[in-house]
Amino acid sequence: MKDGPDIAHIASLIGDPARANMLTALMGGMALTATELAAEAGVTKQTASSHLGKLEAGGLLTIRKQGRHRYYQLADTDVAHLLESLMGVAMRAGHVRNRPGPKDPAMRHARVCYDHLAGDMGIRLYESLLKRGHLHEEAGEPALTTAGRDFVTGLGLRLDALENSRRPMCKACLDWSERRTHLAGSLGAALLDHMYESGWAKRKPDSREVVFTPTGKQAFEQSFG
Repeated sequence: MKDGPDIAHIASLIGDPARANMLTALMGGMALTATELAAEAGVTKQTASSHLGKLEAGGLLTIRKQGRHRYYQLADTDVAHLLESLMGVAMRAGHVRNRPGPKDPAMRHARVCYDHLAGDMGIRLYESLLKRGHLHEEAGEPALTTAGRDFVTGLGLRLDALENSRRPMCKACLDWSERRTHLAGSLGAALLDHMYESGWAKRKPDSREVVFTPTGKQAFEQSFG
């Protein structure tokens, strides 16, 4: 294609193994330093800085400055969705690295995908919302129903904040480990925050793994079982 978006350039940025490792390390939604990302990629800090400069120039990363420190994070949720989709394609096509991942079975059970719940628990949440009539799909994308608005409000979430967000309220995200859909968008992020704030689950330090408490599992089953 001579005109239009240059997908070859984006693909080349992601296609380098070191840069791919850096990007996937940021899938947990955290901002990391160049030193931390160099360790994830298995390269020197100088080499990492070169890679990070290319990723920032390509619009895949953004930099947050705090004092003398610089932290890198994914530019937006679209980049996270792109990476998750690529992981799914790679898995389906049999392109699997020797290093295991996610950490089976815990990461496959529940993990954070940038800022929303993924893995088996994320899929169960999405399919429960569909089955109970809280979501319906339009052209492959989820939309909140009237019953869903009542349900979300009943959880204590502010619909006005979700609707006024710059990102879509509901977005389908293909789960790479399960190859089924989980819920992204401002609602997906708000539901995961609700689980954290309610004490249902917590993020495992230095990991994308989400760990549910016994009480949290019961609460999840009551709301989304």
